[in-house]
Amino acid sequence: MESCRRTLCSLSLLCVLLDIQLDGVLGATHVEIEHHLEMGRKLLAAGQLAEALSHYHSAVEGDSKNYLTYYKRAAVFLAMGKSKSALPDLTKAILLKPDFLAARLQRGNILLKQGNTQEAREDFEAVLQRSPDHEEARDQLMKANELEELQEEAHATYHQGDYSASITVLERVIEISPWDPDSRELRAECYIRMGDPQKAIQDLTPTTKLRNDNRGAFLKLSMLHYSLGDHHESLNLIRECLRLDQDDKECFTHYKQVKKLSKQLDSAEELIEQFRFQEAISKYETAMKTEPKIPLYTNLAKERICFCLVKLNSALDAIDVCSEAHQRDPRNANVLRDRAEAYILNQEYEKAVEDYIEAKEFDSEGERIDLKEGLERAQKLLKVSKKRDYYKILGVGRSANKQEVIKAYRKLAQQWHPDNFQSETDKKEAEKRFIDIASAKEVLIDPEMRQKFDAGEDPLDPESQQGGGGGGHGWPHHFNPFDSGGSFHFKFQHN
Repeated sequence: MESCRRTLCSLSLLCVLLDIQLDGVLGATHVEIEHHLEMGRKLLAAGQLAEALSHYHSAVEGDSKNYLTYYKRAAVFLAMGKSKSALPDLTKAILLKPDFLAARLQRGNILLKQGNTQEAREDFEAVLQRSPDHEEARDQLMKANELEELQEEAHATYHQGDYSASITVLERVIEISPWDPDSRELRAECYIRMGDPQKAIQDLTPTTKLRNDNRGAFLKLSMLHYSLGDHHESLNLIRECLRLDQDDKECFTHYKQVKKLSKQLDSAEELIEQFRFQEAISKYETAMKTEPKIPLYTNLAKERICFCLVKLNSALDAIDVCSEAHQRDPRNANVLRDRAEAYILNQEYEKAVEDYIEAKEFDSEGERIDLKEGLERAQKLLKVSKKRDYYKILGVGRSANKQEVIKAYRKLAQQWHPDNFQSETDKKEAEKRFIDIASAKEVLIDPEMRQKFDAGEDPLDPESQQGGGGGGHGWPHHFNPFDSGGSFHFKFQHN
């Protein structure tokens, strides 16, 4: 008996000690919870939302039965713009305290902005049932009823094919429910059908965050950017789709196409930067075969091939491709600039001036230096060509090298040497032609003089030289084959 009595006493003492310890723990927890709530309130008031949220997380973990902690954490989520995260906390607060009207009203407001009219109406009606004179709840209930009618009207006009009317209705719908992805996606579809992909992109972009796992929006956005020629952004967006599900067949199929084309276009531009123009042309031709259906990519390829051909001094080919590119995209100033340069290569200066003038018309702000300088150079070349065009005199192209210039000079000099003519009149004409031929050779084999001439300045024209000079045809180093008098004996110069 004594042994049993001692055992019972020991057990009683143990229970007392456990009660004391448990009370101590609960008391400490309560203090901590109050501390977290107070810190959360202060940080929220100071605008330090992330820090406030951390304290409210701790308060909820410490006391999962306190409806106010859920409500206050929901307030922080809303302040951070995370309405979807706020909803579960508001719902928990309402479950713990069904007559908590502030939580009911707040949840109803979120549901209304999300376009969920039925559940929003239930919350507003619950508030009005307990507080019939609640003005905000009454106003929001009217909005919920209006929204439901507008949603039905928007879908009806869309299915009737009246996309413009549907867009007008959806403007009010989205004004009431800006967080509703369905309304934005419907309006985006209307814009697509009306041929306005840019506005469709503006509506679809926020839906990728408003809806979880919105692969459909990422795919559609990628395809829209692709159709607009923005292959880089298209590639970024389709990768977002595959991050959500790497096995999505539609996204993967589109990804392969975009990646292939984007790689070809980027590679072509890298080749241009490396002055490998012929290889760049081949890349652009391949890109046109990769994507033959969207005109923007063909337009881009034609524009850049036009540019490359000019850099390769292929005047006639460049004029043909640039002209085709101009027909495809008449307002493209780059194409006009490059065709002007091709015309200059082909010594068609009037056409070059016309193209530069037209290109400048599309530079509305007048900021492009290349167009301004190009026009000035083309105008100078046109002016000079009306006096003497050394390329035309020798019958060589503007890309002719030194050996080609000398070869053409020898042939013409032999043909027009004055000793080949008998009559005085023919001799004088031949002398004039011979001087022009020799002048052309001297200018075109001298890098400095040729550079001046290519810039639209005649280095042998006294009028264009500072300080003047002799009359008639100027000569470098004061050389003139006929100054010594008497007959001139023709001799080839091997320079």
